[in-house]
Amino acid sequence: MDRQWMYTDRRSKEFIDGVHYFLRVAEANRQRGFICCPCNKCKNQKEYSASRTIHFHLFESGFMPSYNCWTSHGEQCVEMEEDEVEDDNIPDFAQYVGFEGNQTGEEEIAANGNDVANDLGQMLQDAREDCESEKEAHNLDKMLEDHRTSLYPGCEQGHKKLDTTLELLQWKAKNGVIDKAFGDLLKLFKNNSSGGETNCPRQREVDGQLTKKRIPAKVMWYFPIIPRLRRLFRNKGNARMLRWHAEELPQDGMLGHPSDVSQWRNIDRKFKEFGKDARNIRFGLSTDGMNPFGEMSSGHSTWPVTMCINNLPPWLCMKRKYIMMPIIIQGPKQPGNDIDVYLRPLVEDLKQLWKKEGVPVWDEDKQEEFNLRALLFVTINDWPALSNLSGQSNKGYKACIHCMDETESTYLKHCRKVIYMGHRRFLAANHPVRKKGKHFEHKADHRTKPKHRNGKTVFAIVKDLKVVFGKGPGSQPIESEDGHAAMWKKNSIFWELPYWEFLDVRHAIDVMHLTKNLCVNLLGFLGVYGKSKDTLEARNDLKHMEQHGDLHPEPKEKGSHYLSPASYTLSKAEKESMFECLESIKVPSGYSTNIKRIISTKEKKFTNLKSHDCHVLMTQLLPVVIRGILPDNVRATITKLCAFMNAISQKVIDLDRLEALQNEVVQCLVSFELIFPPSFFNIMTHLLCHLVKEIRILGPMYLHNMFPFERYMGVLKRYVRNRARPEASIAKGYGTEEVIEFCVEFIEDLRPIGVPESRHEGRLRGKGTLGRKAIMTVDNNLFRKANFTVLQHSSLVAPYIEEHLALVRARNIGKSDAWITRHHIDTFPAWLRQHLMGNESINQQLAFLARGPSGSITTFQGYEINGYTFYTRAQDMKSTNQNSAVRVDAMGHDGTTATYYGAIEDIWELDYGPLKVPLFRCQWVRLTGGDVMIDDSGMTTVDLNKVGYADEPFVLANDVTQVFFVKDMSSKGKKGRGPDEPKRQVVLPGKRKIVGVEDKTDEDYDQLDGQPPFTVTIDPSILLSNEDTPYSRSDHKEGTIVRRKYVRSTVTADVMP
Repeated sequence: MDRQWMYTDRRSKEFIDGVHYFLRVAEANRQRGFICCPCNKCKNQKEYSASRTIHFHLFESGFMPSYNCWTSHGEQCVEMEEDEVEDDNIPDFAQYVGFEGNQTGEEEIAANGNDVANDLGQMLQDAREDCESEKEAHNLDKMLEDHRTSLYPGCEQGHKKLDTTLELLQWKAKNGVIDKAFGDLLKLFKNNSSGGETNCPRQREVDGQLTKKRIPAKVMWYFPIIPRLRRLFRNKGNARMLRWHAEELPQDGMLGHPSDVSQWRNIDRKFKEFGKDARNIRFGLSTDGMNPFGEMSSGHSTWPVTMCINNLPPWLCMKRKYIMMPIIIQGPKQPGNDIDVYLRPLVEDLKQLWKKEGVPVWDEDKQEEFNLRALLFVTINDWPALSNLSGQSNKGYKACIHCMDETESTYLKHCRKVIYMGHRRFLAANHPVRKKGKHFEHKADHRTKPKHRNGKTVFAIVKDLKVVFGKGPGSQPIESEDGHAAMWKKNSIFWELPYWEFLDVRHAIDVMHLTKNLCVNLLGFLGVYGKSKDTLEARNDLKHMEQHGDLHPEPKEKGSHYLSPASYTLSKAEKESMFECLESIKVPSGYSTNIKRIISTKEKKFTNLKSHDCHVLMTQLLPVVIRGILPDNVRATITKLCAFMNAISQKVIDLDRLEALQNEVVQCLVSFELIFPPSFFNIMTHLLCHLVKEIRILGPMYLHNMFPFERYMGVLKRYVRNRARPEASIAKGYGTEEVIEFCVEFIEDLRPIGVPESRHEGRLRGKGTLGRKAIMTVDNNLFRKANFTVLQHSSLVAPYIEEHLALVRARNIGKSDAWITRHHIDTFPAWLRQHLMGNESINQQLAFLARGPSGSITTFQGYEINGYTFYTRAQDMKSTNQNSAVRVDAMGHDGTTATYYGAIEDIWELDYGPLKVPLFRCQWVRLTGGDVMIDDSGMTTVDLNKVGYADEPFVLANDVTQVFFVKDMSSKGKKGRGPDEPKRQVVLPGKRKIVGVEDKTDEDYDQLDGQPPFTVTIDPSILLSNEDTPYSRSDHKEGTIVRRKYVRSTVTADVMP
């Protein structure tokens, strides 16, 4: 037989057709379900169940030499003579199954001729071809049979056994149902079913109890990441989303995704082959200890290692579905510096994924096999875990991971801790405070900021470090330097990754924990959280350092000391003002926790602050509640810092703003050095000056902080059913959810567990939620105004509005503009209806609008639209939330655009036939007479008692933005001299989060609307440096008498003995 085509050019049509013919013959002569691969590498020594694998090998390597007679594929070893004719009686290709390399355009048929038209059946068929043992093949055949079998005889709904089983398992995983309860439920189904038997795989597992094993001394669980990546690409939607950063990300010059920043682009430039394929993965890795029992009485510490995928869109990359957990490290003790031992299998997989050949993966979206590669882009951890992963000591004198050996630190003798100051060197070179030494030991500071150390520089430092891990006698840690802890504890295992030294920032600062630490520290010095941090030890350190002479402790009788009020010390009246404001705050639904739950009005202190509470305080509320208290420059500094925290927390950041943000945060830190004692400056406070640098290199902060990973650990805790083996429970629960999630992706009607449905799903265009009521009779004047509002905002009606207005002016010459406007509003709807009556050429929607709304009006007490939840003012009075305040940008009669603020009185829905139009009837605040003002700190304040625009109360619900009002305590009169209640309210923006809801992909949907709630344009460091004593205050004399560490009483200077 002439088979010269086997050794011709593999790109030729002759070779392609010949391979197809060979595969048909091989399929017809399978041995035990497998086919020998005759490629030049396998040489018939390896067998595969999938013909597409052999197809790929043959095109990659060609046939093995001299294999003209296909003896391993059913042919007898007889050579054909030259004049013999090849037998044309070869069975047609359509009789053979499972060949996925079909390039003929013919329709593929499933095994045994069964239809597997839907995605789940196709997935099972593909898995059947890939299996490498008869046992696996038998199990998949059974699953395919269940996929084709009705749930019960005569099931008219079309339910199949396998689909129903998967739906039940998804329900079990989603709701955390224990095995026993699930087993009892299946038995109940079994006993009540007509057949009396169930084929559920889970039931068979529950019935067959696992054999108990002895508990080993130490266990870790590893879930390989390569199979997980293959599963991701087997779903069309996931495969497409993994390319989103290259194909759909807006190229607007803003920072909204890690692919917008320098580290991502540097990788693409340095490793061009890697960057060429947008499907190559960039991972983020996080690890932290957690108590799996969720109780404070237990010291058990389990360490899950989790990974996210930065290729995905921002609204998906941190979702539970796309967070992987490759490793669980068993407790009860944390791994500490030895974590590298447990990371070994993960690092080996990462090395394999970095190789040029990568790993073969099938892309379901592009319908092709490609070589997938991946790298570890950054690690995201809290401060202690960052030290364990990086190998750098982040305690002691060289704790800063950016400044390294240039860290400026001082040990405080009395507080017994190291602090980090000297932030003047981060100021601009020509900044005036650099030259002023009045409050800085009379010294100027012309040093440059610490230089950036790239990966190569750091690797040169650590490459020769030798550490023997473990805590036994054989361990060898790094020795101390000069009695101080060494800056490096080990050579991290991540340096084995070939690309690690080319990353500018390898370990990100966690802003979640930084914000909480900063907030607690600041509130502690203000004396409104826990024990005051303004202690005798802090003041003694001032005395020891010969700084802030007015604040040195004054000895009194019986060993007590008097601490005079510092510039940050709140008087009793100021605390009352602050907590009166806090107690009155009601925020919109979904904004934050109820503020009343985190304060104690009696003790005038915050309590039980969570990380998100601190985030809301530092980015929104704190500048508002300190209005009217503290010295002006101290208040301005705190407000400026909060404005900085607000700016870096945004989903999209303007690249051109980063330099200004860096200057602002350094100004705040220098100002704090003039206000607070040295004990204020822990390492978290110092790290503020490096956040902008990390944004520039890694992207927006919300994509590399611990919030999503902490939430995911909450999910893992719920997997714990057996308290004796918490890690095993987590491993089992995680594995079960992984399997179910993968299968559910092939069933259209089931929603993934890990991407929860937003409460705004299906409601972005408007949906009444509370107090629905139909009204037939309403005030006719209000009804006309509501109808006119709808017509006024329709682009179809706009030309007729101009026509009617011109007609009214022409017929009423000499009338005032106000009269013309009122007459126009009253008569326009009737004129439009008469004008368009009988005109069949107009747009159908315009015809409905001209005809007018139904006389039956639907009213609501609550309404959801555009990702906001709105209430009427009456409903707000009964709620713990404030959802009635709104803002709208509208054009006035003079043609200028202005921002109006008001509160919702009624919610109407007008019925124009097929059109339902929601409107809000609001009470608006006047813009004139100073009733709406923007002050020096950029805050908008309004006087809700000064109302106006009663002739135009309605606004389309689709046009409004939600805000909420907070008491402006600075507008409250002094005791006995003014009103008890503040006259004005501060306006703060609400927020919505609907990116990813109903296919919304515009980043603007995920932003706080409008301008930042506050901004400080002045440089407080200059103003404070010009003061004689910026660290003390003289407007009140309420100091504190302390004895040892404990506060005994608060007195005024006038009554001291």
